[in-house]
Amino acid sequence: MRMKILQPTCSRKYLDIHSMHRLEKTANVEEMREVLAELLGLGSPAQSLRDAITLDLFSHALIFCRQQGFSLEQTSTACALLQDLHKACIATPLGNVEECYRYFTSVLFCHGIRRPPFSINLFKEEQLLALADYVVNTYFRHFKLYKYVFTPQVRLDLSLTYVGLQAPKLWPKDETEKEEGEEVEEQAVTPEEEEPETVVQPEPEPSQVSVLRAYIKTQMNKELEQLQQLVEERLKASEERLGSKLTALERPLQLPPGKGKNKTK
Repeated sequence: MRMKILQPTCSRKYLDIHSMHRLEKTANVEEMREVLAELLGLGSPAQSLRDAITLDLFSHALIFCRQQGFSLEQTSTACALLQDLHKACIATPLGNVEECYRYFTSVLFCHGIRRPPFSINLFKEEQLLALADYVVNTYFRHFKLYKYVFTPQVRLDLSLTYVGLQAPKLWPKDETEKEEGEEVEEQAVTPEEEEPETVVQPEPEPSQVSVLRAYIKTQMNKELEQLQQLVEERLKASEERLGSKLTALERPLQLPPGKGKNKTK
């Protein structure tokens, strides 16, 4: 009886070994971008803004992997990590930067420790730190821009129904056009008469519906202001937490004293 074990690793998830060999044989950046667009199923960058941004994202990631001397399997895994992070980002138009950061770090460290079938030691410690710094300084610093481009804009369409109030009567279109035509004909037939004296009529008192609408509008504006202030405070707090995490990641790794020294017998 054979048992299939599902591993959470991202090795060769989107770009297999044959795709990596094709990318390795490219002579320049332009040729690499053409092959990469074909492998990822992207269209022409001139026709689609999203495809152009996606192509830039992964082409710069490949250049980074080459500069770091990553192997083909390490490069494929790094691109898969970035692809999964991007999918998690654009899965919702709401702010989920903290959830995406936790997801990325958890999956990233699954490739630095040998504990099959849950994790593998594909990257060394310094390679993991370099990859984490690259993603933080490139993707997470432009997280809101990626979300703005790749997620639909959400708009609230609010309609209210009041119980106990009569709905305003809407005249049919045919009848209104007929009445307007009759008024025009009557004005054309009647001869010009002396201008009647203008009579000042008292202003009508506001109806219950207009008073209710004004009250509801005032209350809604107050609630929206409070909600906007609350959202801004939460976004500010989230940005401060993310900034502190980014600052902690950008600090150089300091090994505890005595850890790297060999014990003398």
